[in-house]
Amino acid sequence: MKLSLVLFFIGWATGFIGPMEPTSAKMDPTGNAFIYRPLDTIDLATVREEYREASQNEEATKALYQALTGVGKDDNTVLVAYRGAVTTMMADYAQGIKDKKTLFKEGRELLEHAIETEPDNVEIRCIRLSVQENVPKITGYHKEIEADKQFILENCASMTDKGAKAFVKRYVSQSEAFTEAEKRMI
Repeated sequence: MKLSLVLFFIGWATGFIGPMEPTSAKMDPTGNAFIYRPLDTIDLATVREEYREASQNEEATKALYQALTGVGKDDNTVLVAYRGAVTTMMADYAQGIKDKKTLFKEGRELLEHAIETEPDNVEIRCIRLSVQENVPKITGYHKEIEADKQFILENCASMTDKGAKAFVKRYVSQSEAFTEAEKRMI
């Protein structure tokens, strides 16, 4: 009970839960308790920026993972893709091979679900490309790099969501999957 109260007050003070909500404590696959942000407070523009930061440091990865824990397969498909991607990133920080595999598998399944749900979404394909480009080859999760790259090259110009388009362009500009000529095309 004490842990729930402490977690509630930490979540309330940091904005992960509102002042009138019951405690939202959950456990991640590694057994750590945390509080997640309610879905109606998750802003996609913020998630895009936090995802970029998460690729660079552990604390940002853990914070985004916690924020997206409430996202399920039936929620906004782009958020499902980001949750899948950040869950695969959490595998880097898990203790023990079992926890690493559990997190990676869960993240990959969420990301593939998002692709199956919206196969023509350029942002989701870019998210998968970002994961596949950066995971160890031993995972075997790198077979769609060329297909996603080609899809992005063919469809980026027709994107109407300015935030999503900016995210894709920013990723492509630093990606090793694209040649300099291809980067200029985007």
